[in-house]
Amino acid sequence: MTYFTYNGRSSADFGLHIEKKDVFSAPEYDAEFISIPGRSGDIINPNRRFANIKVTYTVFLARKNIAALAAVLRDIKGWLYSEPDRYHEITDSYDAEYFRYGVISGNLDIEEQLNKVGCFTVTFNCKPYKYSFAGQKVLASGTRRLSVTNPTAFTSKPYIKIYGGGTVRLMIQPEGEGTNLWTISEVDETIEIDSELMNCFKDTTLKNDTVTGEGFPVLKPGTTTIACAGNVQRIEVIPRWCCL
Repeated sequence: MTYFTYNGRSSADFGLHIEKKDVFSAPEYDAEFISIPGRSGDIINPNRRFANIKVTYTVFLARKNIAALAAVLRDIKGWLYSEPDRYHEITDSYDAEYFRYGVISGNLDIEEQLNKVGCFTVTFNCKPYKYSFAGQKVLASGTRRLSVTNPTAFTSKPYIKIYGGGTVRLMIQPEGEGTNLWTISEVDETIEIDSELMNCFKDTTLKNDTVTGEGFPVLKPGTTTIACAGNVQRIEVIPRWCCL
């Protein structure tokens, strides 16, 4: 049976049968094209981001009578609209190795379609990237050095946890490129760096003011070396491999 999961529950729990899944092409790259008089061709001014995309499932719900159908539809609306102010993890049986982050979008024209054999659509407004489950696994090193290989064509924004103390230097070196350096002062047992959230912290305490360096670590396609200098015992990385 085909299914999708959203906000911790599966469409199969409600007896929904998926007829088809639609992803409206690739996400649009956000860029401005500027025309200059006397110059052929526009200048591209990139905002370095992709826009969200819509993912739609056409589903079918079979019940013996209208009363039974109406009852389960109330449960479905409670499931889909219980937390419409935040992104939730979305998976489905079509692409079992990846998941997305999305939120319910628009209305469900269910009542109007009750007489149309219980068929309707569910649309999610999703972040542009989908993430591999493999990229959510922790890559760990018992030393101060770790080599990781990004198998995708896109740069990922990892989560990095460093175990150590005092002043620590974090070095990220993509293969064939120079080293990016961050200095972290006053490390007390651990420091966590989340490039997606753009924050440094320990547990629930922000530590951004203890970190100097440009931007946040990223993992480009190919092999990257992650190394630390100072009193460091261990490095852990969740690479978050992603693609479109």
